[in-house]
Amino acid sequence: MKYSSTHKRKVRGELVHDDISKKNIELKRKSEDTKKQEELKRKNPEEIEEVTRKEVESVYLTPKIENFVETKSVKNIENRVKLWLNTGYPVHIIGPTGCGKTTVAMHVAKELGHPVVWINGDEQITTTDLIGGYSQVETESLRDKYIHNVFKSKDIVKANWVDNPLTLACRYGYTLVYNEFSRTRADANNILLSVLAEGILELPTKSVDEDRYVKVHPNFNLILTSNSVEYAGVHRPQDALLDRTIGIYMDFYDFNTEVKIIKAHTGISHYEARDIVKVVRALREKLPEAQKPGTRAGIMVARGIMASDKHDIEDKNQFYIDILATKVKNPTDLHEKQKLINEILKS
Repeated sequence: MKYSSTHKRKVRGELVHDDISKKNIELKRKSEDTKKQEELKRKNPEEIEEVTRKEVESVYLTPKIENFVETKSVKNIENRVKLWLNTGYPVHIIGPTGCGKTTVAMHVAKELGHPVVWINGDEQITTTDLIGGYSQVETESLRDKYIHNVFKSKDIVKANWVDNPLTLACRYGYTLVYNEFSRTRADANNILLSVLAEGILELPTKSVDEDRYVKVHPNFNLILTSNSVEYAGVHRPQDALLDRTIGIYMDFYDFNTEVKIIKAHTGISHYEARDIVKVVRALREKLPEAQKPGTRAGIMVARGIMASDKHDIEDKNQFYIDILATKVKNPTDLHEKQKLINEILKS
């Protein structure tokens, strides 16, 4: 029979038990742990809750706004958004893709001075994605091993509710930036109606014996961004919801602002940035609404030009074609756009 020790006993002249110094160290450690536990119990519940909130917020990372350019036209939009938010109304920023809606929304949200949570809308978003749900189920099992041939089992199931961005914002007074709002189906966004109309958020997925209603915090702010209706994948929101928001239409920026934005994001020279903006703006005049290139397209072209020397690409005009190729229907359509770009570059 193989012997296996059940303790850390030492033999052959060594001490079987810890000496007094080791015992004192262990007693001190246990005493410190006990003090920490007692301090935690005496703490204000709100302080403990703050730690939990920070852990949850870290899941909903918001995009970092880098190289933000503030000109007179940008400042004008910022001030309008802030005015309506401070008046108590949610703001819906509408405009073509790539015009800077999300950047303005995030910049304003950060300047309000409250924590910011973020959600990106799409076809698959549901009400649960907005409000939260029982995301974890813990199972504890107890086994009776003391009686031979008897197996005793007891399972304990615990369901954990986790708040999602809308509930976090309503409960604690955060600013919610709902990007691509109109890409989410209208039925998923119905939950917003009671928030804006009555100041109450209902959590329909919670069980009957739990608190199903959240009173909207007075510091709660909501900023929505959407593409214009001409774009594919856009769902028209309910009129009842739109009637309770302030719509700010945001078009492409003026020439000088676009030049400054492209320079700030890429480090390209002023003259090259001007040439890029000229081409992009000329393309906008020739293409349908949903195919007009935005400031983002200009930034992409500039980055391509900056990297072209490392990749031995001589025809830098190809960058414009590559970026517009994402919106072509077929090879014929691509060929027509190539001709258009070449005409603009030669003019």
